Amino acid sequence: MKVIKMGVIEDEAAQTSAEFVLLFGGIIVIVIIAIIVYRNYTSGLGKELANGSEIQSVENNLQDIISSFS
Repeated sequence: MKVIKMGVIEDEAAQTSAEFVLLFGGIIVIVIIAIIVYRNYTSGLGKELANGSEIQSVENNLQDIISSFS
């Protein structure tokens, strides 16, 4: 008597696909959380650059360096 094996038990492609879906889903969730956290962090940086105090300070330092070579 010949035993017929079902290919479902030996075929693990569906399980591998499900694991990849879960893995990529987890990565996407982590990326979305990181975007939300860093969006809150970076939203205040634009206000600091808008007033120009740091930019003006850097520009003054560059002018001092340029004038020292002249």
